[in-house]
Amino acid sequence: MQIPGGRDGRRMLAVTFVDKAGSGLWGATAALYFTYVAGLRTAEIGLLLGVSGAVGIAGPPLGGLLADRVPLRPLLAAVQALRAVASLALLTTTDLRLLLAVTAVGSLGDRASSVLTKLYAARVAGPDRSRYQAVNRTVSNLGWAVGGLVAAAALSTGTTAVYRWLLTGDALSFAAIALLTLRCGEPPSPSRVVAAGGTGAGAGAPGAGEETPAPGPNPWRDRRFLAYTATDAVLFLDDSVFNVGLALWAVTATTLPHEAVPLLLVLNNVLVVCFQVPFARFGKTSAKARSTLFPLAVAFLAGGAALAASATDNRWLAATALTLAAVAFTVAEMLHATVSWELSVALAPPTAQGAYLGVHGLAQAAQRSAGPLVVTGAIAAGPLGWLGLGTGLAAMCLAQRRLTRDDDETAMSVPRITVSEH
Repeated sequence: MQIPGGRDGRRMLAVTFVDKAGSGLWGATAALYFTYVAGLRTAEIGLLLGVSGAVGIAGPPLGGLLADRVPLRPLLAAVQALRAVASLALLTTTDLRLLLAVTAVGSLGDRASSVLTKLYAARVAGPDRSRYQAVNRTVSNLGWAVGGLVAAAALSTGTTAVYRWLLTGDALSFAAIALLTLRCGEPPSPSRVVAAGGTGAGAGAPGAGEETPAPGPNPWRDRRFLAYTATDAVLFLDDSVFNVGLALWAVTATTLPHEAVPLLLVLNNVLVVCFQVPFARFGKTSAKARSTLFPLAVAFLAGGAALAASATDNRWLAATALTLAAVAFTVAEMLHATVSWELSVALAPPTAQGAYLGVHGLAQAAQRSAGPLVVTGAIAAGPLGWLGLGTGLAAMCLAQRRLTRDDDETAMSVPRITVSEH
């Protein structure tokens, strides 16, 4: 299979795999590390994760803003190195105040790295960015799976030392991807222009040949883009449905055996690995991405209805409904990932692409903070809560389609220029 972006595209996929494999080592064991190694109480762990998550919200807009002003490759490598240092620093202390500072820095780097990696992919893949995103998500899921399996195997030893080794492995993965990133080329950037290019300046003109940032629009003053980001934050709720809602609902409101619950998450992972790349065709152009918001609405509505139907005393009916819900929300996840990637890039003016994608990164950050509350609220409301959530998500899809529509139904509000054309 040909990878968009050529050699640099392939290298960035390797970065993604190593990054997610390392994150899989730590993500599955972070709470256990803080409990058994750092000796923190449950309330202290909650404070630690809450504060770091709040600080991390600043990562996407800050990273995107910098990406429009400095070369992207060294900036991304520096952020990855910062993540490595933060992970290693966790090994040096058990003091809550120091852990708060270190995890906050790590969260800031983690969120900034996410949007910078997306920006690099958008620039290097150009018009094939939708297909590249699909391949990238597949590789990401494989990385998470490998990291999680290694962590599970390591924890079977039953010693506390293994937590330190897993954290060390996570830090080394960040160091490795920083070095891999430096081997990639600098992608073309519409926001950085040759100072004397095309102006007719003489060869000896001051600053000739130097790259300087070109002024671009401010995303914080673009009400349409801010509204789009707000709607996307809602549509990212499929993440909380899988990470929080599905398991809690299955064990508290249905007759499904507890040991069968992890199989629903495995099903999600398998479906993403198998079908995310074929689903890329739904986001090949902005028009197709907008049209895909209709089937996305249907998938959300079907998922909510299936979860509501799973609240039955019949074990087989509950299992069938939960499986259908897992499939529906996985389809929604894949469709939304494709649509969100294409529209967020298409709506960003080329001269301020980094700043715009940085603001769009707030959608996922906000969902991670508010999503668990929304999902647990749906659980508390019972079957009607899931029906309401599914209906609300479907309505948001239709609202987003209208929001991103142009008067002539043929073009977005910004010129259809891809970074590969610069």
